[in-house]
Amino acid sequence: MKILPPVSIEARRLLPSRWDLLAAILVLGFIVAFADVSRFLVHPLSSISGNYLKLNPIDLPGYALRTSLRMLIALGVSLSFTFTYATWAAKNPRAGVLLVPLLDILQSIPILSFLSVTIVWFLALSPGHILGAELACVFTIFTGQAWNMAFSFYQSLRTVPEELTEAGRMFGLSAWARFWRIEAPFATPSLIWNMMMSMSGGWFFVTISEAISVGKTNIALPGIGSWIAVAIAQKNLPAIFEAIGAMLVVILIYDQLLFRPLVAWADRFRVSSEPSEDVPQSWALTVYRRSKLLDVLTAPFEQMMRWSYHWHPPSFGLRAAVREVDSKTADILWYALLGLLGAYAAWRVYQFGHVNFTWNDTITAAGLGFITLLRVLVLIAIASVIWTPIGVYVGLRPRLTQIVQPVAQFLAAFPNNLLFPLVVSLIVFWNANPDIWLSPLIVLGTQWYILFNVIAGASTMPQELRDAAENFGVHGWLWWRRVALPAVFPFYVTGAITASGGAWNASIAAEVASWGNHTLHAHGLGAYIADAVNVGDFRRVVLGTMIMSFSVVVVNRMLWRPLYWYAERKFRLT
Repeated sequence: MKILPPVSIEARRLLPSRWDLLAAILVLGFIVAFADVSRFLVHPLSSISGNYLKLNPIDLPGYALRTSLRMLIALGVSLSFTFTYATWAAKNPRAGVLLVPLLDILQSIPILSFLSVTIVWFLALSPGHILGAELACVFTIFTGQAWNMAFSFYQSLRTVPEELTEAGRMFGLSAWARFWRIEAPFATPSLIWNMMMSMSGGWFFVTISEAISVGKTNIALPGIGSWIAVAIAQKNLPAIFEAIGAMLVVILIYDQLLFRPLVAWADRFRVSSEPSEDVPQSWALTVYRRSKLLDVLTAPFEQMMRWSYHWHPPSFGLRAAVREVDSKTADILWYALLGLLGAYAAWRVYQFGHVNFTWNDTITAAGLGFITLLRVLVLIAIASVIWTPIGVYVGLRPRLTQIVQPVAQFLAAFPNNLLFPLVVSLIVFWNANPDIWLSPLIVLGTQWYILFNVIAGASTMPQELRDAAENFGVHGWLWWRRVALPAVFPFYVTGAITASGGAWNASIAAEVASWGNHTLHAHGLGAYIADAVNVGDFRRVVLGTMIMSFSVVVVNRMLWRPLYWYAERKFRLT
């Protein structure tokens, strides 16, 4: 006989719980905010050109909302790019030969160069409307977010413990299922930390992204970046402090509603047979887990993913045909194709350079690039010595990590042009050398790539490894040399690569500092490109970008790539 529960219990199940109410408020609030901002896209482009933006504190919350939504959309696009591009590079050795160096080049191209080349194309997608400018802004933010996420995911896929992969094969998991059930979870902790760093990187270049100024094109999208650009031009210190406050509020909201829940959720993917002593906590994750409303909304996606684990795409006889092709023949054909593409690209570059550049132009740009190279190497070395031990200390203490996480996010997001009032005033007052005292601005935002990656590596250090070191009495410098540094070394190299590329990008915003009518220039390739963009000299923009990309690729090939391969061979958890 079926036993029916009391009416009160039935009614209680039908009524929404407090978790459902909180989840409904969050979901509806996001939908309303997104819909409200979307109406702005159909406005004419002329409405945001010129000096229309006013520094009214009442408008600042709306500007902060628009900026945060642009960065969230760019983060979603960056995540999609990471799952496709980095996976292809890690899984396909032939493709990786091209994709990994291409990623080096992409991260070395300055954001201003991306913007100056693509702005006309994006504006042409929606003639006369703001949508094109918004797409250009999101793309610019994407170029400041995607590369380090892709490098992190690639590094994690290349260092998945072999026993996990073998376990997946023993259980009969398809390649698709192994990716989502084994490889992606293994890469998740590091990827989440790099997502936080990417969000901070978007903030770092928010002024360039929203206050678009390329040649005679001047567009100011409503947002915190445009607010900061106008405040600097007007020497309005109260408005700058208001922008800093708005940034802090938005970063804290992102931390509480997105990143802290992700960090707490990703703790389940730690490579350890023992649970963490201090499990990260998040009230928002509790809301997400206990809300039946979110379960209903996400149930179709979950069912689709579970169904996909058992689906095998039809081969149409292609697999047998592929197996018959000799591997060496395929390699020869692939590398021959790459050689032809490289030769064609070199010929086009030669044609462009022969017409537009002289040897004096090239030598001047190369000399400025060498000056910026010295700055970047020295600053990355100093940042590594400072933040690597701090990252290890913080990453081994989850409670301290929860405190440091939002603080580091805010410091990483702090745009260096907000320090221009102080830096320019001090340099002018003391008559100091801009070549020296503008240099620290280069590493102001990029040094956090090292800290975030080292924290991610230390937080995933197996508890068994730490217990073994404790039992054998490994302490002091021996513990750092044999346990801590080897454990975080692959993560450090990933952070150092992205920090180095980001520092080159930041040099454009750091080697030229303005405050009102005062503008200081440091000698370097960043100032060379920034000046070329301001006057709309496309020829010099291309030359500077080529020299910067060449410099980054050479440094990566001579320094970072050997370290990367060494970390992959010697320090993988297997």
